[in-house]
Amino acid sequence: MTIDENQKAQIKEIVSEILEIDPAEMTDTSLFKEDHDADSLGAIEILSALERAFSVEIDQAELTRMVNLEGVIAVVAEAAAAK
Repeated sequence: MTIDENQKAQIKEIVSEILEIDPAEMTDTSLFKEDHDADSLGAIEILSALERAFSVEIDQAELTRMVNLEGVIAVVAEAAAAK
């Protein structure tokens, strides 16, 4: 399954809200922790918010890949394809 632009925008909105990052400053490849000083505890919140928003199940092991928007989108796409 591919993630469309609306879903990408929704993912970006969820991530930026939880990590308190200005969406305008976030790129697909900017790193949440290193580039935006995001708290690593937010990762669990993002994971559960994405599960609710997209009705998918995401393994916590995937958190290691969810370091930027690109990684989060890939994880959501794979979880959606698997359901």
